[in-house]
Amino acid sequence: MHVEQISVFIENKFGRLAEVTRILGDAGVNIRTLSLADTSDFGILRLIVDHTDHAKSALKERGFTVSKTEVVAVEIPDRPGGLADVLQALDEEGINVEYMYAFVERNAENAVMIFRFDETQKAIAALVARQFAVLPGERLYGM
Repeated sequence: MHVEQISVFIENKFGRLAEVTRILGDAGVNIRTLSLADTSDFGILRLIVDHTDHAKSALKERGFTVSKTEVVAVEIPDRPGGLADVLQALDEEGINVEYMYAFVERNAENAVMIFRFDETQKAIAALVARQFAVLPGERLYGM
């Protein structure tokens, strides 16, 4: 029930984000979702793509520092309080959310959030026990 994510460390300067996306496009890699966090000098671009290993090698060949991590995709009811319910369940189990970002799904009644937890297996077990849908990577890669 894990999802593979790549993290790309990029200089915070004009054109670097465009370069990353062009490299992926030229390699035939489709970006499913992304998140960008920055500091004054560097940024961390987190991506879920349809071909993780291919994306990683294409970026490394062009000199980018890339790592692969596992994150968790959770389907959340798209209604007021839907995200709060998930976060409350995690809080009750003492699970920390390191970061999260949204995954856009076409024509859906639910939202999908991508999470990185301090205790991934414990988080998955807590969510499943409370009947939240934890999605496999294969489902996201093909959307």
